[in-house]
Amino acid sequence: MSLMKKDFFGLKDLSAEDIRYILGTAETMKYILSQKNKTSPHLRGKSVIILFYEASARAKLSYELAARHLSASVVDMTSSIQNKEFDSLLDMGQLVDQMGADFIILRHPMAGASQLMASTVEASVINAGDGFNENPGQSLLDLMTIKEQKGGFEGLKVAIVGDLVHSRVSKSNIWALTKLGAEVRVSGPPTLISPEIERFGVNVYFDAREAVNNADVILTTRMHRNSRHPMVLPSLDEYKKFFRIDEGLLRYAKKDAIVMHPGPIRRGIEISTGVINGPQCIINDQIANSVAVRMAIYYILTQMGGAFR
Repeated sequence: MSLMKKDFFGLKDLSAEDIRYILGTAETMKYILSQKNKTSPHLRGKSVIILFYEASARAKLSYELAARHLSASVVDMTSSIQNKEFDSLLDMGQLVDQMGADFIILRHPMAGASQLMASTVEASVINAGDGFNENPGQSLLDLMTIKEQKGGFEGLKVAIVGDLVHSRVSKSNIWALTKLGAEVRVSGPPTLISPEIERFGVNVYFDAREAVNNADVILTTRMHRNSRHPMVLPSLDEYKKFFRIDEGLLRYAKKDAIVMHPGPIRRGIEISTGVINGPQCIINDQIANSVAVRMAIYYILTQMGGAFR
């Protein structure tokens, strides 16, 4: 298995078997979370350091809660980063490594940051988002939610609509969904879709209606601040007219199609308020799975040779 490593960087290099194993483990962790006593001893005596060079309260909270539910001690070093106490990513990695950290949860604006840090530390490095590369944790909770709602992935028609250039979770979802047997379609403004994306095994449509036609799942992306530049996107009104997930666009999908978003949502721009408040939008289910997925990542790394000192 590709998981026989000390670190967790993304889904691109994992096999379908690896991904199914993670999701199965997450289901077990969700069962633990449903019990009155949510605490498990799997990480007792282990330490988790959180390093978020980019803000994300929900992701940070889910990694912290997951670690605590597995009985690990958690130290959030984000304030040290914000106070500019450490200028170098590698210096910070060396510091926490020398202090005996077992896990480093890293979110960073540079693609490949987690691999760079992992090459210089003994701790297990978990990628919580690196530049415009991947966000495997968010993708796994998306996959877990899809599996719960649809029973599996083989033959599913999945439409990913929005900013595909800047969305790292969309890249992780594409890698995973295509390996798991889903048909993936993408749609968005031409300036927000990489010309090489078809090499990932997806079908590209610049008319969102074609992408969501008969779709089982619709994943929409968060609009990155760079995508709102006039040279990239003339106006948000134009985006809303052609690519917002609203009741009109949803009519082209299957009647039981589900709508998902990584959050936070720009209400009325990426998804209409009516769809957000409707029964097909399952964002709350995604949030509910976030802790279980992170627990599974911690647990698997300890079983596969990571986080042992």
